[in-house]
Order: sequence, then C-alpha cells, then structure tokens
Amino acid sequence: MMRLQSTAALSIRVPVPGIHNLSRRRFLGSAATAALYAGLPAGWAGRVFADDSPESSAVRFGVIALTDCSPIVIAHEKGLFKKHGINSSISKEASWAVIRDKLSTGDNQATHMLFGMPIASSMGLLGSPRKRVVIPWIMNRNGQAITLQSGFKGKVRGDPANLKPFVEKAKSLGEPLTFAMTFPPGTHAMWMRYYLAAGGIHPDKDVTLIVIPPPQMVANMKVGKMDGFCVGEPWNARAVADRIGYTSLTTQEIWKDHPEKVCAFTAEFAEKNPKTVKAVLKGLHEASVWLDDLSNRPEQCEIVSKASYVNCPKEIILGRLLGDLDYGDGRKAKDEVPMHFSRRNCNYPQAKYVKWWLSQFRRWGMVTGRPDYDGIAAAVLRSDLYEEAMKEIGYEHGGKDNSPETLFDRVLFDPTRPEEYAQSFAVKNIKG
Repeated sequence: MMRLQSTAALSIRVPVPGIHNLSRRRFLGSAATAALYAGLPAGWAGRVFADDSPESSAVRFGVIALTDCSPIVIAHEKGLFKKHGINSSISKEASWAVIRDKLSTGDNQATHMLFGMPIASSMGLLGSPRKRVVIPWIMNRNGQAITLQSGFKGKVRGDPANLKPFVEKAKSLGEPLTFAMTFPPGTHAMWMRYYLAAGGIHPDKDVTLIVIPPPQMVANMKVGKMDGFCVGEPWNARAVADRIGYTSLTTQEIWKDHPEKVCAFTAEFAEKNPKTVKAVLKGLHEASVWLDDLSNRPEQCEIVSKASYVNCPKEIILGRLLGDLDYGDGRKAKDEVPMHFSRRNCNYPQAKYVKWWLSQFRRWGMVTGRPDYDGIAAAVLRSDLYEEAMKEIGYEHGGKDNSPETLFDRVLFDPTRPEEYAQSFAVKNIKG
C-alpha cells in the first residue's frame, strides 16, 4: 500500500497564471475564500459589511376610508413592502383623531395622514397633543372636492360668490348654513375655508363649520345635517350617485396639483429606524408608479373598494380616478389633472407646502403671532430620508421646488414671503 504524505508536508507548484509559489493548502484556502466572497452582498468591507435590512420589520399602517390610501394598500396587497423587508399590516381607523392618536401612542408605526396634521401635532395646535410628527413622503396630489346639497343646483356652480346671498339670508334668520370638513388643521378644512373666503364668506363668522369623518359625510348630508362638505374621494362621487349632492368644484380646480395626504411617522420612530422608513418609502414608490399607469386603475378599485379599506362600489371609485367627472348638476368634463400618486415629482416633501399651511393657520388665527415658517418646515419634513431611499433604488426624482403657486382666486403665493401672503387676504382672522 502506498503511504500518502500529509498535506502539511506536501507542497505542489500549481500552474495558475499570475500566482507564484502558492502551496496547495494556500491555493485551496484562497479558492474557498474567493467563492465565499463572491456570495457576499455589495458593501462588504473586511470582516464587516453594511446591513441594509430594516431595524424593525413589523410596521402597522393606519388608514382612513379614502381612495388616496391606495399607495399603502397596494404596497401591502402586492407584496411590495415585503419585497423591501417590511412585514406590513393595515388598521382601518374611524377618524383622523384616531389616526393621530394611534400614531402618537405607537399602536401604528406609520400612517395615512392629512398634510396639515403633522404640522399641527408638532406645534401642539387645535387640540393636538404636542408630538413631533414628520413627513418623508407625499402620497398623492388632487382628488378631493367641495360638495353642496342638491337645493343649490342651478344656483351655485363653481363660483362661491354665488353662495354668499344664501349664507347672508340664513345668518339673518339666525340659522347659519353648516359646512363640514374632516379635521380642523387638515387639507379639507383648508380647502373649505379657502373656497368660502374666495366668495366673500367668513368661515368663522358667517357659517357653522363642523367635523365629520370622511365615510360619514354622505349619510349626514342625506339627513339634512349640512349644506356642504369637503372630503376626499370617493365620497363626493358617492353623493352624486346617491342624488343627494353635487360637486361645486374639485380641489384641483382650486389649486392644480396641490399636495394632499402624506405617509407620516413620529420623529422618534424615524430617528431610531431610518432604514425601516426608507424601506417603507421604497415600497410606496413602486406602488405609486403602478397606480399611475391608468390601465391598472380598474384593479386598484377592485382592491381598495373592499370593506376592509374604502367600502364603496368600485364603479363609483373608478370614474374620477380616470378623470371622468360628472358634477351631478348637468356639468360633465374630462379632468386633465385627476388624483395621481407618482407623476410630476408628486412624492417629494417640499418645504413650500408646509409654509403654505402655516400661512393659512396664521390667516385663520390658529396661531398667535408670526410662525417660524422656515424652522417648522425644517422640523416637520424629512426630505433627506426621501432622497436617500430614492438614491438607493436608482430613482431620479425632481428635487426641491420653491416656485410660486397661484390658486383659483389668482392670489400669488410666494414661498419666500409667506407672512405677506397670509396678511394679504381681505377675509382673515389674524391674531397678534
């Protein structure tokens, strides 16, 4: 029997180009190591490599029954959150107050939220407990409307000035007209106030404003509790379908491509879990791109119409998503700027929008004295997380935008002069 030498004593020259004086053991070790290295993720350096996985994989999202919750729902239903390491669950909430409170307590880690709510929470305004909430993502533009009760058909169309005689008469009788919005510092409250004021109607002196959760708007108008409301879709379309109201104006007719809902986090959660937040944003991005392919909108409606989400017939949701606008008073139009979720740099958290909201808080006496426009915008927005997340997936966004905006009353909003803008209105309630 041939006696084999141990590999410790055996040294064989291996004819590998570029490698000299390499022992068999060293060669085999090097080959094994090379094979191991080849399987390592990008970013490996020495003995340590970057871990890009979320700090917290389980994320529960709060949503309200509105069409614009779709990015969260689609990212969840189609596994796009899971693709980026997030085990998502969705909690449908009854009102915006519940949305705020469950985010604040940590019951929900992320949430569908009205644009103005993180600002109000961070400042402790209008009954909101002071809790810093941040916006790294704008979920959608457009897609809300002002609905009036059917008694105004043929008398008030898109010009709120035509509503003023009815407001004055009701006020003189001691029975002021009642208008509803969904939350005092939110988008619907600002659109309703802006609409009324553009018609010479003071929202705090000439009418009664009440708060109604979105899914309850139609039922409350049906029993005569309000003369008009502002809410997101599909509840304006539902009022038309049920023949109890009609659309005076869409909010995109008030302000083309206005910001609407956001995906919000507490500042504490975002600071402790930046990779989790970025993973959420990556899933939302993929869902939003999918949503803005109009050929996908029938499937979108099939999914979000379920009772666990919006709980409204898919046919009612679909029309306005495709830009088929039936006002309910004989007017019909093709909406050129319906709700969208990704296009036209939709998702970038722009500082000018926080400044616009602050200008309206100032206008309506929701803050006393001149607010710190720049400081509050910097505290509430997390454009850094947005930019980092998009860079990691190779998406080229449109960047910061500080250009002026003009709403339907032709008053120019210059984001470099928000206080002048707030003071410029004839109808206002400025304090201090």
